[in-house]
Amino acid sequence: MKLANRNRTISPLKPRGRLLTKLVGSTPVIRSKAPAAVDVLGNKYCLIGMYNDLQCTTEVEMMEPEDESMKGAVQAMRESGVETHFGRWLIDGYPKVVLFNIGSVLPQSNDAIVLGFLVAQFIGEYRARCDPDIPIVAHFHEWQSVLPANNAHVFTTVSHITADEAEHLLKRRAEIVLPNGLNVIKYTALHEFQNLHAISKEKICNFVRGHFHGHLNFDLDKTLFFFSAGRYEYFNKGADLFVESLARLNHLLKASGTDVTVVAFLIFPAKTSNFNVDSLKGQAVTKQLRDTVTEIQDKIGKRMYECCLGGKLPDGNKLLEADEIIKLKRCILGAKRPNLPAIVTHNMLEDKVDPILCHLRRTKLFNKPDDRVKVIFHPEFLSTISPLLPMDYSEFVRGCHLGVFPSYYEPWGYTPAECTVMGIPSVSTNLSGFGRFMAEHVTDPTSYGIYLVDRRFKSAEESILELTQYMMSFCKLTRRQRIIQRNRTERLSELLDWKSLHRYYTRARLLGLHLLHPDKYEKPSLVDEEQTGFSYPRPGSEPPSPAPSECGSDEEDEEDTKHRLFSD
Repeated sequence: MKLANRNRTISPLKPRGRLLTKLVGSTPVIRSKAPAAVDVLGNKYCLIGMYNDLQCTTEVEMMEPEDESMKGAVQAMRESGVETHFGRWLIDGYPKVVLFNIGSVLPQSNDAIVLGFLVAQFIGEYRARCDPDIPIVAHFHEWQSVLPANNAHVFTTVSHITADEAEHLLKRRAEIVLPNGLNVIKYTALHEFQNLHAISKEKICNFVRGHFHGHLNFDLDKTLFFFSAGRYEYFNKGADLFVESLARLNHLLKASGTDVTVVAFLIFPAKTSNFNVDSLKGQAVTKQLRDTVTEIQDKIGKRMYECCLGGKLPDGNKLLEADEIIKLKRCILGAKRPNLPAIVTHNMLEDKVDPILCHLRRTKLFNKPDDRVKVIFHPEFLSTISPLLPMDYSEFVRGCHLGVFPSYYEPWGYTPAECTVMGIPSVSTNLSGFGRFMAEHVTDPTSYGIYLVDRRFKSAEESILELTQYMMSFCKLTRRQRIIQRNRTERLSELLDWKSLHRYYTRARLLGLHLLHPDKYEKPSLVDEEQTGFSYPRPGSEPPSPAPSECGSDEEDEEDTKHRLFSD
Protein backbone atom coordinates (compact mmCIF):
# COMPACT_ATOMS: atom_id res chain seq x y z
CA MET A 1 0.00 0.00 0.00
CA LYS A 2 1.44 3.36 -1.05
CA LEU A 3 1.16 6.78 0.51
CA ALA A 4 2.74 9.81 -1.13
CA ASN A 5 3.52 13.08 0.57
CA ARG A 6 4.10 16.33 -1.28
CA ASN A 7 6.63 17.26 1.37
CA ARG A 8 7.29 15.17 4.45
CA THR A 9 5.73 12.05 5.96
CA ILE A 10 6.26 8.81 7.88
CA SER A 11 5.36 5.09 7.85
CA PRO A 12 6.50 1.59 8.90
CA LEU A 13 8.54 1.37 5.68
CA LYS A 14 9.59 4.90 4.87
CA PRO A 15 11.76 5.55 1.80
CA ARG A 16 13.73 8.80 1.87
CA GLY A 17 16.36 9.97 -0.60
CA ARG A 18 18.61 12.09 1.65
CA LEU A 19 18.03 10.21 4.88
CA LEU A 20 21.48 10.79 6.37
CA THR A 21 22.44 13.91 4.48
CA LYS A 22 22.44 17.00 6.67
CA LEU A 23 20.45 19.35 4.47
CA VAL A 24 17.80 21.87 5.33
CA GLY A 25 14.53 20.16 4.48
CA SER A 26 12.87 16.90 5.39
CA THR A 27 15.86 15.21 7.06
CA PRO A 28 15.50 17.27 10.28
CA VAL A 29 11.78 16.49 10.19
CA ILE A 30 12.38 12.74 10.08
CA ARG A 31 14.98 13.03 12.82
CA SER A 32 12.62 14.93 15.11
CA LYS A 33 9.57 12.71 14.63
CA ALA A 34 11.34 9.34 14.79
CA PRO A 35 10.80 9.00 18.58
CA ALA A 36 7.04 9.52 18.21
CA ALA A 37 6.89 7.06 15.30
CA VAL A 38 8.80 4.41 17.25
CA ASP A 39 6.49 4.92 20.24
CA VAL A 40 3.49 4.11 18.02
CA LEU A 41 4.93 1.49 15.66
CA GLY A 42 7.67 -0.02 17.79
CA ASN A 43 10.08 -2.37 16.05
CA LYS A 44 7.96 -2.39 12.87
CA TYR A 45 9.12 1.10 11.95
CA CYS A 46 11.92 1.18 9.36
CA LEU A 47 13.54 3.96 7.35
CA ILE A 48 14.91 3.48 3.83
CA GLY A 49 17.44 5.74 2.16
CA MET A 50 20.78 6.19 0.43
CA TYR A 51 24.07 5.16 2.02
CA ASN A 52 26.51 7.96 2.87
CA ASP A 53 29.81 6.53 4.09
CA LEU A 54 31.00 9.69 5.85
CA GLN A 55 27.91 10.13 7.99
CA CYS A 56 26.96 6.49 8.44
CA THR A 57 30.30 5.90 10.18
CA THR A 58 29.27 8.16 13.05
CA GLU A 59 25.46 8.15 12.91
CA VAL A 60 24.52 4.52 12.26
CA GLU A 61 25.23 1.41 14.29
CA MET A 62 25.61 -1.30 11.66
CA MET A 63 24.21 -4.76 12.42
CA GLU A 64 22.39 -7.66 10.82
CA PRO A 65 18.58 -7.77 11.02
CA GLU A 66 17.02 -10.17 13.52
CA ASP A 67 13.70 -10.45 11.71
CA GLU A 68 13.85 -13.30 9.20
CA SER A 69 11.80 -11.47 6.56
CA MET A 70 14.01 -8.40 6.78
CA LYS A 71 17.17 -10.51 6.81
CA GLY A 72 16.04 -12.38 3.69
CA ALA A 73 15.16 -9.17 1.84
CA VAL A 74 18.52 -7.55 2.68
CA GLN A 75 20.39 -10.68 1.61
CA ALA A 76 18.45 -10.85 -1.67
CA MET A 77 19.41 -7.26 -2.45
CA ARG A 78 23.06 -8.02 -1.78
CA GLU A 79 22.96 -11.10 -3.98
CA SER A 80 21.56 -9.00 -6.82
CA GLY A 81 24.65 -6.79 -6.66
CA VAL A 82 23.30 -3.91 -4.55
CA GLU A 83 25.48 -2.85 -1.61
CA THR A 84 22.88 -2.87 1.17
CA HIS A 85 23.40 -1.87 4.80
CA PHE A 86 21.16 -2.45 7.80
CA GLY A 87 21.46 -0.86 11.22
CA ARG A 88 20.06 1.53 13.77
CA TRP A 89 20.12 5.30 13.42
CA LEU A 90 21.78 6.76 16.52
CA ILE A 91 19.09 9.31 17.31
CA ASP A 92 16.20 9.42 19.77
CA GLY A 93 13.97 6.42 19.12
CA TYR A 94 16.86 4.33 17.71
CA PRO A 95 14.93 3.47 14.48
CA LYS A 96 15.92 0.73 12.04
CA VAL A 97 17.41 1.85 8.72
CA VAL A 98 18.03 0.13 5.39
CA LEU A 99 20.54 1.99 3.21
CA PHE A 100 21.51 1.42 -0.42
CA ASN A 101 24.83 2.47 -1.93
CA ILE A 102 23.63 4.00 -5.19
CA GLY A 103 27.15 4.07 -6.60
CA SER A 104 27.38 0.28 -6.45
CA VAL A 105 24.52 0.00 -8.95
CA LEU A 106 24.71 2.73 -11.60
CA PRO A 107 27.23 5.38 -10.55
CA GLN A 108 26.51 7.68 -13.51
CA SER A 109 22.71 7.64 -13.21
CA ASN A 110 20.25 9.93 -11.49
CA ASP A 111 20.23 9.03 -7.79
CA ALA A 112 16.50 9.56 -7.31
CA ILE A 113 15.60 7.29 -10.22
CA VAL A 114 17.97 4.54 -9.11
CA LEU A 115 16.75 4.80 -5.52
CA GLY A 116 13.16 4.47 -6.70
CA PHE A 117 13.90 1.19 -8.46
CA LEU A 118 15.88 -0.13 -5.47
CA VAL A 119 13.10 0.73 -3.04
CA ALA A 120 10.54 -1.02 -5.26
CA GLN A 121 12.80 -4.07 -5.51
CA PHE A 122 13.41 -4.16 -1.76
CA ILE A 123 9.73 -3.82 -0.84
CA GLY A 124 8.95 -6.62 -3.28
CA GLU A 125 11.57 -8.88 -1.69
CA TYR A 126 10.30 -8.03 1.77
CA ARG A 127 6.64 -8.53 0.81
CA ALA A 128 7.42 -11.96 -0.64
CA ARG A 129 8.86 -13.10 2.69
CA CYS A 130 6.16 -11.69 4.99
CA ASP A 131 2.86 -13.17 6.07
CA PRO A 132 0.42 -12.14 3.30
CA ASP A 133 -2.16 -11.21 5.94
CA ILE A 134 0.15 -8.59 7.48
CA PRO A 135 -0.23 -5.22 5.69
CA ILE A 136 2.81 -3.14 4.75
CA VAL A 137 2.57 0.63 4.59
CA ALA A 138 5.17 2.56 2.57
CA HIS A 139 5.17 6.32 2.98
CA PHE A 140 7.22 8.22 0.38
CA HIS A 141 8.77 11.65 0.76
CA GLU A 142 8.89 14.63 -1.56
CA TRP A 143 7.40 13.00 -4.65
CA GLN A 144 6.66 16.23 -6.50
CA SER A 145 5.71 14.85 -9.91
CA VAL A 146 2.22 13.99 -11.11
CA LEU A 147 2.62 10.23 -11.62
CA PRO A 148 3.48 9.17 -8.03
CA ALA A 149 0.99 11.59 -6.49
CA ASN A 150 -1.89 10.35 -8.62
CA ASN A 151 -1.07 6.65 -8.20
CA ALA A 152 -0.67 6.62 -4.42
CA HIS A 153 -3.48 5.14 -2.38
CA VAL A 154 -3.37 8.18 -0.09
CA PHE A 155 -1.89 11.54 -1.01
CA THR A 156 -0.85 13.80 1.85
CA THR A 157 0.75 17.22 2.20
CA VAL A 158 2.40 19.05 5.06
CA SER A 159 -0.03 21.97 5.09
CA HIS A 160 -3.23 23.32 3.57
CA ILE A 161 -1.28 25.83 1.53
CA THR A 162 0.66 22.95 -0.06
CA ALA A 163 -2.57 21.02 -0.59
CA ASP A 164 -3.90 23.99 -2.59
CA GLU A 165 -0.69 24.04 -4.62
CA ALA A 166 -0.83 20.30 -5.30
CA GLU A 167 -4.46 20.47 -6.38
CA HIS A 168 -3.58 22.97 -9.11
CA LEU A 169 -0.19 21.60 -10.18
CA LEU A 170 -0.57 17.85 -9.62
CA LYS A 171 -4.35 17.75 -10.20
CA ARG A 172 -5.00 15.88 -6.95
CA ARG A 173 -6.18 17.24 -3.63
CA ALA A 174 -4.51 15.81 -0.55
CA GLU A 175 -6.77 13.46 1.41
CA ILE A 176 -5.10 14.34 4.71
CA VAL A 177 -2.86 17.19 5.83
CA LEU A 178 0.03 16.05 8.04
CA PRO A 179 1.42 19.10 9.89
CA ASN A 180 5.05 19.06 10.95
CA GLY A 181 5.91 18.97 14.60
CA LEU A 182 8.95 19.21 16.84
CA ASN A 183 10.53 17.03 19.45
CA VAL A 184 9.55 19.48 22.17
CA ILE A 185 11.57 17.67 24.85
CA LYS A 186 14.74 18.84 23.07
CA TYR A 187 13.77 22.48 23.66
CA THR A 188 12.04 22.12 27.02
CA ALA A 189 13.42 24.44 29.70
CA LEU A 190 10.34 24.73 31.96
CA HIS A 191 10.69 27.78 34.24
CA GLU A 192 14.34 28.21 33.20
CA PHE A 193 13.63 29.44 29.69
CA GLN A 194 13.46 33.07 30.89
CA ASN A 195 16.91 32.68 32.47
CA LEU A 196 18.23 31.02 29.31
CA HIS A 197 16.95 34.01 27.35
CA ALA A 198 18.93 36.37 29.59
CA ILE A 199 22.12 34.29 29.33
CA SER A 200 21.95 34.02 25.54
CA LYS A 201 21.00 37.68 25.23
CA GLU A 202 24.17 38.68 27.08
CA LYS A 203 26.27 36.71 24.58
CA ILE A 204 24.60 38.56 21.72
CA CYS A 205 25.22 41.83 23.56
CA ASN A 206 28.93 41.01 23.73
CA PHE A 207 28.98 40.58 19.96
CA VAL A 208 27.06 43.83 19.44
CA ARG A 209 29.52 45.71 21.67
CA GLY A 210 32.37 44.58 19.44
CA HIS A 211 30.56 45.12 16.15
CA PHE A 212 29.47 48.66 17.04
CA HIS A 213 32.58 49.70 18.98
CA GLY A 214 33.23 53.40 18.59
CA HIS A 215 29.56 53.99 17.73
CA LEU A 216 27.88 52.34 20.70
CA ASN A 217 25.64 55.33 21.39
CA PHE A 218 22.61 53.25 22.35
CA ASP A 219 21.62 51.54 25.59
CA LEU A 220 21.85 47.76 25.26
CA ASP A 221 19.38 47.43 28.12
CA LYS A 222 16.82 49.14 25.88
CA THR A 223 17.79 47.29 22.72
CA LEU A 224 15.66 44.63 21.04
CA PHE A 225 17.14 41.87 18.88
CA PHE A 226 15.12 40.87 15.80
CA PHE A 227 16.28 38.21 13.37
CA SER A 228 15.39 36.33 10.21
CA ALA A 229 17.13 33.14 9.08
CA GLY A 230 16.91 30.30 6.59
CA ARG A 231 17.95 29.33 3.08
CA TYR A 232 18.96 32.30 0.96
CA GLU A 233 15.74 32.55 -1.02
CA TYR A 234 15.43 36.31 -1.07
CA PHE A 235 11.78 36.58 -2.12
CA ASN A 236 10.45 33.21 -0.92
CA LYS A 237 11.74 33.75 2.63
CA GLY A 238 10.47 37.32 2.71
CA ALA A 239 13.88 38.96 3.17
CA ASP A 240 12.78 41.75 0.83
CA LEU A 241 9.72 42.45 2.97
CA PHE A 242 11.79 42.36 6.17
CA VAL A 243 14.42 44.84 4.96
CA GLU A 244 11.83 47.25 3.57
CA SER A 245 9.86 47.11 6.82
CA LEU A 246 13.03 47.70 8.85
CA ALA A 247 13.66 50.91 6.89
CA ARG A 248 10.16 52.14 7.69
CA LEU A 249 10.47 51.05 11.30
CA ASN A 250 13.68 53.08 11.52
CA HIS A 251 11.78 56.17 10.35
CA LEU A 252 8.94 55.59 12.83
CA LEU A 253 11.28 55.08 15.78
CA LYS A 254 13.24 58.23 14.97
CA ALA A 255 10.04 60.24 14.52
CA SER A 256 8.62 59.00 17.84
CA GLY A 257 11.73 60.07 19.77
CA THR A 258 11.93 56.74 21.61
CA ASP A 259 15.14 55.50 23.20
CA VAL A 260 14.45 51.93 22.01
CA THR A 261 16.95 50.55 19.49
CA VAL A 262 16.45 47.53 17.25
CA VAL A 263 19.37 45.39 16.10
CA ALA A 264 18.17 43.21 13.21
CA PHE A 265 20.13 40.10 12.21
CA LEU A 266 19.77 38.55 8.75
CA ILE A 267 21.24 35.05 8.77
CA PHE A 268 21.26 33.65 5.24
CA PRO A 269 24.20 31.62 3.85
CA ALA A 270 25.77 33.31 0.84
CA LYS A 271 29.05 33.13 -1.07
CA THR A 272 31.86 34.61 1.03
CA SER A 273 35.66 34.60 0.96
CA ASN A 274 36.43 35.20 4.65
CA PHE A 275 35.48 37.27 7.67
CA ASN A 276 35.31 41.04 7.45
CA VAL A 277 38.56 42.39 8.97
CA ASP A 278 36.68 45.26 10.59
CA SER A 279 34.29 42.83 12.29
CA LEU A 280 37.16 40.72 13.63
CA LYS A 281 38.99 43.82 14.82
CA GLY A 282 35.92 44.99 16.71
CA GLN A 283 35.72 41.76 18.69
CA ALA A 284 39.47 41.93 19.43
CA VAL A 285 39.26 45.56 20.59
CA THR A 286 36.41 44.90 23.00
CA LYS A 287 38.10 41.75 24.32
CA GLN A 288 41.28 43.71 25.04
CA LEU A 289 39.28 46.41 26.81
CA ARG A 290 37.37 43.81 28.82
CA ASP A 291 40.57 42.03 29.86
CA THR A 292 42.25 45.31 30.82
CA VAL A 293 39.29 46.44 32.91
CA THR A 294 39.08 43.03 34.62
CA GLU A 295 42.78 43.18 35.49
CA ILE A 296 42.46 46.72 36.90
CA GLN A 297 39.31 45.72 38.82
CA ASP A 298 41.25 43.01 40.63
CA LYS A 299 44.00 45.45 41.58
CA ILE A 300 41.53 48.09 42.76
CA GLY A 301 39.75 45.46 44.86
CA LYS A 302 42.99 44.54 46.62
CA ARG A 303 43.80 48.20 47.32
CA MET A 304 40.34 48.83 48.74
CA TYR A 305 40.63 45.73 50.91
CA GLU A 306 44.03 46.76 52.29
CA CYS A 307 42.82 50.32 52.88
CA CYS A 308 39.71 49.22 54.75
CA LEU A 309 41.73 46.69 56.72
CA GLY A 310 43.86 49.59 57.96
CA GLY A 311 40.76 51.42 59.17
CA LYS A 312 40.65 54.02 56.40
CA LEU A 313 38.11 54.79 53.70
CA PRO A 314 39.49 54.44 50.17
CA ASP A 315 40.20 57.69 48.35
CA GLY A 316 38.47 57.56 44.98
CA ASN A 317 41.12 59.78 43.42
CA LYS A 318 43.87 57.34 44.37
CA LEU A 319 42.26 54.05 43.32
CA LEU A 320 43.68 54.26 39.79
CA GLU A 321 47.44 54.41 39.37
CA ALA A 322 49.13 56.31 36.55
CA ASP A 323 50.02 53.24 34.48
CA GLU A 324 46.46 51.95 34.75
CA ILE A 325 45.07 55.26 33.52
CA ILE A 326 47.42 55.07 30.55
CA LYS A 327 46.25 51.52 29.75
CA LEU A 328 42.61 52.62 29.80
CA LYS A 329 43.33 55.64 27.60
CA ARG A 330 45.06 53.37 25.09
CA CYS A 331 42.06 51.06 25.00
CA ILE A 332 39.65 53.99 24.56
CA LEU A 333 41.80 55.38 21.76
CA GLY A 334 41.95 51.95 20.10
CA ALA A 335 38.15 51.65 20.25
CA LYS A 336 37.64 54.75 18.11
CA ARG A 337 36.95 54.23 14.42
CA PRO A 338 36.64 56.57 11.44
CA ASN A 339 34.08 54.44 9.57
CA LEU A 340 30.56 53.27 10.30
CA PRO A 341 29.93 49.75 11.67
CA ALA A 342 29.70 47.23 8.83
CA ILE A 343 26.30 45.99 7.68
CA VAL A 344 27.80 42.58 6.78
CA THR A 345 30.18 40.44 8.84
CA HIS A 346 31.96 38.72 5.93
CA ASN A 347 33.59 39.67 2.65
CA MET A 348 31.01 38.86 -0.01
CA LEU A 349 32.05 37.37 -3.34
CA GLU A 350 29.07 38.97 -5.10
CA ASP A 351 28.89 42.17 -3.10
CA LYS A 352 27.57 44.38 -5.90
CA VAL A 353 24.69 42.12 -6.88
CA ASP A 354 23.77 40.51 -3.55
CA PRO A 355 20.02 41.20 -3.12
CA ILE A 356 20.11 41.89 0.62
CA LEU A 357 23.09 44.25 0.40
CA CYS A 358 21.55 46.03 -2.57
CA HIS A 359 18.29 46.48 -0.67
CA LEU A 360 20.09 47.76 2.43
CA ARG A 361 21.91 50.32 0.29
CA ARG A 362 18.72 51.33 -1.46
CA THR A 363 16.95 51.91 1.87
CA LYS A 364 20.08 53.58 3.32
CA LEU A 365 20.31 51.33 6.36
CA PHE A 366 24.01 51.97 7.01
CA ASN A 367 24.13 51.79 10.84
CA LYS A 368 24.46 55.56 11.14
CA PRO A 369 24.67 56.99 14.69
CA ASP A 370 21.15 58.45 14.49
CA ASP A 371 19.58 55.23 13.16
CA ARG A 372 17.28 53.50 15.62
CA VAL A 373 17.40 50.31 13.55
CA LYS A 374 20.83 48.71 13.14
CA VAL A 375 21.31 45.84 10.70
CA ILE A 376 23.81 42.97 10.65
CA PHE A 377 23.88 40.59 7.67
CA HIS A 378 25.57 37.34 8.74
CA PRO A 379 25.97 35.35 5.48
CA GLU A 380 26.83 32.07 7.18
CA PHE A 381 25.00 29.64 9.44
CA LEU A 382 25.81 30.12 13.12
CA SER A 383 28.45 27.97 14.79
CA THR A 384 29.91 27.71 18.28
CA ILE A 385 33.42 27.81 16.80
CA SER A 386 32.91 31.13 15.01
CA PRO A 387 35.37 33.86 16.10
CA LEU A 388 32.64 36.47 15.66
CA LEU A 389 29.43 35.07 17.12
CA PRO A 390 30.26 31.77 18.86
CA MET A 391 26.71 30.50 19.36
CA ASP A 392 24.66 27.71 17.85
CA TYR A 393 21.33 28.53 16.26
CA SER A 394 19.12 27.42 19.18
CA GLU A 395 21.14 29.44 21.67
CA PHE A 396 21.00 32.49 19.42
CA VAL A 397 17.22 32.22 19.01
CA ARG A 398 16.74 32.08 22.78
CA GLY A 399 18.66 35.33 23.15
CA CYS A 400 16.58 37.27 20.62
CA HIS A 401 13.30 39.04 21.23
CA LEU A 402 11.48 38.49 17.92
CA GLY A 403 11.90 36.20 14.92
CA VAL A 404 10.64 37.64 11.63
CA PHE A 405 9.77 35.20 8.81
CA PRO A 406 7.44 36.96 6.33
CA SER A 407 7.66 34.14 3.78
CA TYR A 408 5.99 34.40 0.39
CA TYR A 409 6.30 30.63 -0.14
CA GLU A 410 6.75 28.20 2.75
CA PRO A 411 5.21 24.69 2.73
CA TRP A 412 5.57 24.58 6.51
CA GLY A 413 8.14 26.82 8.21
CA TYR A 414 10.27 25.32 10.96
CA THR A 415 11.97 28.56 11.98
CA PRO A 416 8.88 30.20 13.55
CA ALA A 417 7.91 26.84 15.07
CA GLU A 418 11.32 26.59 16.75
CA CYS A 419 10.87 30.12 18.07
CA THR A 420 7.51 29.13 19.54
CA VAL A 421 8.74 26.10 21.49
CA MET A 422 11.62 28.21 22.87
CA GLY A 423 9.24 30.93 24.01
CA ILE A 424 10.30 33.55 21.45
CA PRO A 425 7.55 35.53 19.67
CA SER A 426 7.67 35.40 15.88
CA VAL A 427 6.19 36.81 12.70
CA SER A 428 4.84 34.45 10.04
CA THR A 429 2.40 34.76 7.14
CA ASN A 430 -0.80 33.19 5.87
CA LEU A 431 1.20 31.81 2.92
CA SER A 432 3.19 29.50 5.20
CA GLY A 433 1.96 26.19 6.54
CA PHE A 434 2.86 27.17 10.10
CA GLY A 435 1.02 30.48 9.83
CA ARG A 436 -2.20 28.90 8.59
CA PHE A 437 -1.95 26.14 11.19
CA MET A 438 -1.69 28.71 13.99
CA ALA A 439 -4.52 30.79 12.57
CA GLU A 440 -6.75 27.69 12.57
CA HIS A 441 -5.83 26.46 16.05
CA VAL A 442 -5.31 29.63 18.10
CA THR A 443 -8.16 32.07 18.65
CA ASP A 444 -5.95 35.15 18.94
CA PRO A 445 -2.42 34.32 17.73
CA THR A 446 -1.12 37.86 18.32
CA SER A 447 -1.77 37.66 22.06
CA TYR A 448 0.39 34.50 22.12
CA GLY A 449 3.24 36.22 20.32
CA ILE A 450 2.42 34.80 16.86
CA TYR A 451 2.07 37.72 14.45
CA LEU A 452 0.56 36.78 11.07
CA VAL A 453 1.13 39.03 8.07
CA ASP A 454 -1.44 38.75 5.29
CA ARG A 455 0.50 38.12 2.08
CA ARG A 456 -2.29 36.23 0.34
CA PHE A 457 -5.05 38.79 0.03
CA LYS A 458 -3.14 42.06 0.47
CA SER A 459 -0.77 43.89 -1.84
CA ALA A 460 2.96 44.03 -1.18
CA GLU A 461 2.65 47.60 0.11
CA GLU A 462 -0.13 46.64 2.52
CA SER A 463 1.90 43.65 3.77
CA ILE A 464 4.93 45.89 4.38
CA LEU A 465 2.80 48.33 6.35
CA GLU A 466 1.30 45.49 8.40
CA LEU A 467 4.72 44.02 9.23
CA THR A 468 6.06 47.48 10.11
CA GLN A 469 3.13 48.03 12.44
CA TYR A 470 3.65 44.65 14.11
CA MET A 471 7.31 45.45 14.78
CA MET A 472 6.49 48.96 15.98
CA SER A 473 3.86 47.59 18.37
CA PHE A 474 6.40 45.10 19.69
CA CYS A 475 8.88 47.92 20.29
CA LYS A 476 6.28 49.69 22.43
CA LEU A 477 5.87 46.73 24.79
CA THR A 478 7.33 47.13 28.25
CA ARG A 479 9.82 44.61 29.54
CA ARG A 480 7.19 43.02 31.73
CA GLN A 481 4.79 42.69 28.82
CA ARG A 482 7.49 40.95 26.78
CA ILE A 483 8.16 38.53 29.64
CA ILE A 484 4.47 37.65 29.91
CA GLN A 485 4.20 37.28 26.14
CA ARG A 486 7.16 34.87 26.09
CA ASN A 487 5.40 32.79 28.73
CA ARG A 488 2.29 32.64 26.55
CA THR A 489 4.31 31.77 23.44
CA GLU A 490 6.07 28.90 25.19
CA ARG A 491 2.69 27.46 26.26
CA LEU A 492 1.94 26.73 22.59
CA SER A 493 4.68 24.08 22.59
CA GLU A 494 2.10 21.36 23.24
CA LEU A 495 0.37 22.27 19.99
CA LEU A 496 3.54 21.54 18.00
CA ASP A 497 4.64 18.39 19.82
CA TRP A 498 4.95 15.24 17.70
CA LYS A 499 3.15 13.36 20.46
CA SER A 500 0.08 15.41 19.59
CA LEU A 501 0.51 15.66 15.82
CA HIS A 502 1.44 12.05 15.09
CA ARG A 503 -2.24 11.08 15.25
CA TYR A 504 -2.66 12.53 11.75
CA TYR A 505 -0.07 10.05 10.44
CA THR A 506 -1.94 7.22 12.11
CA ARG A 507 -5.11 8.43 10.41
CA ALA A 508 -3.35 8.48 7.01
CA ARG A 509 -2.12 4.90 7.43
CA LEU A 510 -5.57 3.70 8.47
CA LEU A 511 -7.13 5.42 5.47
CA GLY A 512 -4.68 3.70 3.14
CA LEU A 513 -5.40 0.33 4.68
CA HIS A 514 -9.14 0.95 4.37
CA LEU A 515 -8.84 1.83 0.68
CA LEU A 516 -6.82 -1.31 0.00
CA HIS A 517 -8.77 -3.65 2.32
CA PRO A 518 -12.22 -2.09 2.90
CA ASP A 519 -13.52 -5.37 4.32
CA LYS A 520 -10.84 -5.52 7.03
CA TYR A 521 -10.31 -1.90 8.07
CA GLU A 522 -12.86 0.77 8.89
CA LYS A 523 -12.54 4.17 7.31
CA PRO A 524 -11.03 6.60 9.83
CA SER A 525 -12.69 9.90 10.59
CA LEU A 526 -11.49 12.54 8.13
CA VAL A 527 -12.89 15.51 10.02
CA ASP A 528 -10.49 18.41 9.61
CA GLU A 529 -8.02 18.87 12.42
CA GLU A 530 -9.46 22.35 12.98
CA GLN A 531 -12.47 20.63 14.54
CA THR A 532 -10.70 17.76 16.29
CA GLY A 533 -7.37 19.27 17.30
CA PHE A 534 -6.30 21.85 19.83
CA SER A 535 -8.02 25.19 20.07
CA TYR A 536 -6.31 27.76 22.25
CA PRO A 537 -8.61 30.53 23.51
CA ARG A 538 -7.63 34.14 23.97
CA PRO A 539 -5.48 34.45 27.14
CA GLY A 540 -7.38 35.46 30.27
CA SER A 541 -5.13 38.47 30.76
CA GLU A 542 -6.04 39.87 27.31
CA PRO A 543 -7.49 42.46 27.30
CA PRO A 544 -6.27 44.63 28.91
CA SER A 545 -2.52 44.53 28.35
CA PRO A 546 -0.43 44.10 31.50
CA ALA A 547 0.72 47.23 33.27
CA PRO A 548 4.41 48.20 33.14
CA SER A 549 6.61 46.29 35.54
CA GLU A 550 8.14 47.98 38.54
CA CYS A 551 11.16 45.71 38.75
CA GLY A 552 11.46 45.05 34.99
CA SER A 553 13.92 42.15 34.92
CA ASP A 554 14.33 39.69 32.05
CA GLU A 555 15.33 37.11 34.65
CA GLU A 556 11.96 37.31 36.43
CA ASP A 557 10.60 33.76 36.45
CA GLU A 558 7.22 32.64 35.21
CA GLU A 559 5.62 32.02 38.60
CA ASP A 560 6.56 35.45 39.91
CA THR A 561 5.27 37.01 36.71
CA LYS A 562 1.89 35.28 37.05
CA HIS A 563 1.66 36.31 40.72
CA ARG A 564 2.32 39.95 39.90
CA LEU A 565 -0.09 39.92 36.98
CA PHE A 566 -3.09 38.43 38.75
CA SER A 567 -2.56 40.12 42.10
CA ASP A 568 -2.80 43.64 40.61
